[in-house]
Amino acid sequence: MSSNTSEEKIKKVSIVISKGSLEGVYQGLIMGNGARMEGIEVNLFFTFFGLDAIIEKRMDKLKVATVGNPAMHIPSLVGILPGMSAFATAQMKKQMDKLDIPPVGEFIEMIHDAGAKLYACRATVDMFGLSMDDFCPQVEAIINVGKFYEVSAGGQIIFT
Repeated sequence: MSSNTSEEKIKKVSIVISKGSLEGVYQGLIMGNGARMEGIEVNLFFTFFGLDAIIEKRMDKLKVATVGNPAMHIPSLVGILPGMSAFATAQMKKQMDKLDIPPVGEFIEMIHDAGAKLYACRATVDMFGLSMDDFCPQVEAIINVGKFYEVSAGGQIIFT
């Protein structure tokens, strides 16, 4: 087996964030932040319910999905009980605080300040009747899928 000493490293990554739950958003933010810390160019593309992470009024109110989430290891009937999502969200936020993982709004600002570009999906923005005014100031632009592929050219695309 031969060893390639000049392994090609990832230079650019585009991460699609499509889920609006706390655990759905954080996975993309953590991956994006990690990539920036490694010097990798990062584009974050928010679509469908993932837009909640960049909507100024919603970004710090995301909740953990307790229904239909097999990783919760609770029956769906328990997950629908009043207060379950709030309880799971509080527990997750407590754990994240112990690990010094910032709240969504602060994390978005930190990733942006580190050089990542944030984009909202044009089709979803139109479908939900949103505009640039709804988003946090770190959002670069509202772009369509063709433009997303253009900014992603030459890099890896990750869908979370």
